Amino acid sequence: MRLFTKAVTWQVAGFFSMMLIGFIFTGSVAASSGIAFVGSVAGFVSYFAHEMAWARVSWGRGINPARTHLNAGKNAVEY
Repeated sequence: MRLFTKAVTWQVAGFFSMMLIGFIFTGSVAASSGIAFVGSVAGFVSYFAHEMAWARVSWGRGINPARTHLNAGKNAVEY
């Protein structure tokens, strides 16, 4: 749910930025709205897929405490 909320809020901010840029280039509110809408949908899908892919990458997260326990009986070592 957090990922979805981040993606939505990011796209809302991006929508208004794209709409302003589109208006500057076209002078048309209708054209800039269309550009911003299509860009927002594409950006949302791309951002969500990118975050889902990175959620599966463990690189850079540090050591997972659940995997650092060496089973050595009563003398178990954790590092």
